[in-house]
Amino acid sequence: MSTFLYQIVLIPLVASPITYLAGRKLAHKTGWVAFTFLLYTTALAFLALFSIRDGMALVETYGWAQELGLSIGLRADGLSLPFVLTICILSAAISIYSIPYMKHRVGSSSREYGAYFALYLLYSAGMLGAILSTNLVEFYLFYELMLIPSYFLIAQWGYGERERIALMYFLWTHIGALALLVGIASTYTFTHSFDIYAIPSIIAGEQVSLEFLKWVSLAMFLGFFTKMAVFGLHIWLPHAHAEAPTPISALLSPAMIGIGGYATVRITFTFFPDVFEALSVYLAFWALVTIIYGGMMALAQDDIKRLLAYSSISQMGYILFGISSQNALGMSGSMFHYVSHGLGKGLLFMVAGAIILQTNGLRSIKKMGGLASKMPITTLSAIIGFMTIMGAPPLSGFQSKWMLFTGVFQNALEHGSSTSLLMALLGMAATSLTVGYGIWTIKRVFFGQRLENLENVKEAPLTITLPLLALTLITVFLGIYPEVITNLLVPTLRSFIP
Repeated sequence: MSTFLYQIVLIPLVASPITYLAGRKLAHKTGWVAFTFLLYTTALAFLALFSIRDGMALVETYGWAQELGLSIGLRADGLSLPFVLTICILSAAISIYSIPYMKHRVGSSSREYGAYFALYLLYSAGMLGAILSTNLVEFYLFYELMLIPSYFLIAQWGYGERERIALMYFLWTHIGALALLVGIASTYTFTHSFDIYAIPSIIAGEQVSLEFLKWVSLAMFLGFFTKMAVFGLHIWLPHAHAEAPTPISALLSPAMIGIGGYATVRITFTFFPDVFEALSVYLAFWALVTIIYGGMMALAQDDIKRLLAYSSISQMGYILFGISSQNALGMSGSMFHYVSHGLGKGLLFMVAGAIILQTNGLRSIKKMGGLASKMPITTLSAIIGFMTIMGAPPLSGFQSKWMLFTGVFQNALEHGSSTSLLMALLGMAATSLTVGYGIWTIKRVFFGQRLENLENVKEAPLTITLPLLALTLITVFLGIYPEVITNLLVPTLRSFIP
């Protein structure tokens, strides 16, 4: 039996204490140890990709609490694999990027490297385990595992009032997870199963009132939407993303928060399709408000990291908008947008970190300008990153957004709903906000007059520019050859939707 998936989750877990101990001797070189382990998991993820053919899934099951009907199950299919690949690629690239950041933050001989990279590996393992889990208890454990190391990473190596902000982040996301736990427990009461892939058929055969299922769904929505930071549940995100260590911001925003979108499709949509259909208009409106609010707040920011944080709120709105369409193409575009946003926003947070590092901590956009001639690779990466989240061709964001909006319009026209059609038009018009804050930021940061205090700025080191170039090439490649992702997503989501 294949052990690709088992190793993808287990390697970062086992590597965490090894990396911690290695940090005592290797200091800043510890990052290369973490990178080696994460590069291996990335290679395994690609092997899993090549092992799946014609919509089939790769499943691995291991014994756990058999008397409770629980096992440790891992499943990679057309929906989960794009997420796994994105997390693996980002985790590996950002581990290299973390080396110069931590060297600047704590010095070259500090023993803190071991703790930082050990927590970093646990954080990656939590995300990967949540995506691949096949039962709700296992999913919840990994879902919470994402929270614990990220809390310590923010509290220890963040900026500003990092301990207070880390606590706020912990409370918001943990309360969301507790709401999810209520939903999981309620589901078990009438299905007597935790199996994510068996529960839909069990519910379909049960006579359970739609009103009760709505309350169960609401509990799960609160859990997933808090992680996504949709409007009203977003309060923690601008603070946590802005004050987290920049490499962790580059994982929080591109990789972690979108897992709430994956879980909404994998769990809530497949468990409760009737509830989802009844609430779809409300979800679409919630998504639209999130898109507009996040975009307008991004336009108002001067701190470059807070701008990117509000941008992430807006982009999560697009993911929810596509999910609310209940259309195979729209939902595929939504899940593809997780990949596009992950690559584009990963680039942008890494660009922000490069600027902060090279300008001795400068974050105010109005104090920047003319950096293009000083930091050409960083400038190119910023342009590609913003163009990706704008949805400009020939980048991956264009492919994901046209699929997303095509599905939204198809759903509105098929149902003859003028309300849905109006929201689809408003959602498409709201993309101008992304274009606005993207172009405005590029102009102010990289072009125009350069202030005297920036005359000695130079390009970031290779440990920063090489990960930037790697993500840039991937988003261009997926824009030209989207079949790598769409051939996985579209058939899988068509099987979900009647």
